[in-house]
Amino acid sequence: MDEIGDWFQDGLKFKCTGCGKCCTGSPGYVFLSSTDLERLADHFSLSIEEFAKKYTRLVDGKYALLDRPGSGDCIFLEKNQCTVYTSRPVQCQTFPWWIYNLQSPEDWKEAGERCEGIDHEDAPVIPLLNIQAQCLTYLDNLIEQHFTNP
Repeated sequence: MDEIGDWFQDGLKFKCTGCGKCCTGSPGYVFLSSTDLERLADHFSLSIEEFAKKYTRLVDGKYALLDRPGSGDCIFLEKNQCTVYTSRPVQCQTFPWWIYNLQSPEDWKEAGERCEGIDHEDAPVIPLLNIQAQCLTYLDNLIEQHFTNP
């Protein structure tokens, strides 16, 4: 059985174009770890409890960001720009380096149908070690969500 990464040993092309498509539409959730909650609460100078009450909902026992009312767009997306970019959740920071986008060339291509930055002609090649580091960060965040949310 091939290991994840075997097919992209030479890296993958990606460049965020700022299109905002990853932050729009349904279905989807941005789940938050306790670290994400702390960082975002600090961003707004709120307590974690105040931030959670104002900007999150519980989904399957985990905190998830609210959508903008009347849409499936992230509550923090305005004019295709993230208003909390420097404090954004790890799930957002690590996109598109999620395991299910990287299992095969077909999965990467499918992700590219939703994200114009994947294999963009002007995109640099992201080295395998950088991709693996992002995957580990994403997985660590999932583990933290599982063990620290209500």
